[in-house]
Amino acid sequence: MTTLPAVPAAPGPLNRVVPPNPKQAALVVLGFTALMYLVELVDMILPVSLDRWGILARSWSGLDGVIWAPLLHDGWSHLVSNTLPVALFGFLAMAGGLGQWIAVTVTIWLVSGLGVWLTAPSGVITVGASGLAFGWLAFLLVRGIFNRSMKQLAVALVLFLYWGSTLLGVLPGNPQISWQGHLFGALAGVLTAWLTSRANRGKGKVEPTSPAVPELPA
Repeated sequence: MTTLPAVPAAPGPLNRVVPPNPKQAALVVLGFTALMYLVELVDMILPVSLDRWGILARSWSGLDGVIWAPLLHDGWSHLVSNTLPVALFGFLAMAGGLGQWIAVTVTIWLVSGLGVWLTAPSGVITVGASGLAFGWLAFLLVRGIFNRSMKQLAVALVLFLYWGSTLLGVLPGNPQISWQGHLFGALAGVLTAWLTSRANRGKGKVEPTSPAVPELPA
């Protein structure tokens, strides 16, 4: 009886630091960014502010703001300050492919928004994509630990050196800034990094081939 070597699985995203299809990733991120700018433009033109569709904490009428809040911003300066983090982190977070990115993004979007709805001060409307940006950043900072990837850890180090100080935004401070959205977004980012690592490792398991069966003489 003889055995054959194991058949390695197809390369997965465990060590990847850029999207497998950079052009597609750029188009998706640019499209999302353009949508935020379009929404802000419409908000500026309309006589009624769209920001009223943001998250109103612990109000059933404000719960649907979880869906709309990341697309709404409190003026152009707020939107501009979120543009680079959203575009860069969103692009890098697509290293696992578009399908995985959608799952990660939806999870961060909902967890961040629901966290705001549950814990933000009453009577305050929360808008902005910073919770999403914090989630993507946290995802990028810790995925290399779960994936045991030196490449991803190197990218995480660069991001931390440049944006690490912004992580203080998960702590209470300026009442005009939703630290709740930042905190729950970051927690969701860590959670999704762990979940995607488990999923990727499951896909990358090596399956041994069946041993060769010798033919019997006639």
